Amino acid sequence: MDWYEDDDLWVGFADVMFPPRRVAEAEHLVATSPLLKVAAGDRVLDLACGPGTHVVPLARRGAVVTGVDLSEAMLARARDACERAGTTARLVRADMRDHVEPGGYDLVVNMYTSFGYFVEPGENLAVLRNAHASLVPGGRLLVDVMGKEVFAGWVGRPQAVDVEGGGTVFMRDTVLDDWTRLRSDWTYVRGDEVRRTSTYCVLYSAAELRALFREAGFAEVECFGDFDGSPYDNHARRLIVRGTRG
Repeated sequence: MDWYEDDDLWVGFADVMFPPRRVAEAEHLVATSPLLKVAAGDRVLDLACGPGTHVVPLARRGAVVTGVDLSEAMLARARDACERAGTTARLVRADMRDHVEPGGYDLVVNMYTSFGYFVEPGENLAVLRNAHASLVPGGRLLVDVMGKEVFAGWVGRPQAVDVEGGGTVFMRDTVLDDWTRLRSDWTYVRGDEVRRTSTYCVLYSAAELRALFREAGFAEVECFGDFDGSPYDNHARRLIVRGTRG
């Protein structure tokens, strides 16, 4: 079983990956970001939607939202989040390497470094091709990752993060395979309880991810350094790539 197929990981580290502050941040971004702007009736696919962090605010703004995730545990949390918020969304358990709905969406989003999970490069390309096929002409795909250039500025420094509700997570990142992949080792300590896990992802530079979007068929590809639409330069906080289907 690959790491991303393990529901125990997603449930056991949910407080770390999806703290309440992230929900508030998603609400703010959907309300203010020019990259996430939607109109009432827009069809939006949240690919690797997790516990519905962006599904809910997108639906609140009138979008017709589908959330896709491989983890049934995360989809259950997304259903609960929608119910609590009084919003509706279609939630589907599927593998993003396979999920495609031709011409079904105006916008596809993939948030919080949920892209690049797969060791085989062709599988990550397949995710982009599926998203391209699922968009209407003029539709947009938005992928949010930690760009290699940004990551290089702080990789290697151990981090300790206090978790809301108690406990501390100790994190260490290791660059693998000539700066092409990343392993993140997490140790969650709460009282006498200790949990450990490791996750892996492909590291992309802006040029590499732009080229992959082009290979997937996107006619126009743009890179941004944050959700305010700022340029991807030495001040960038994230690497956000937007591809438009021709």
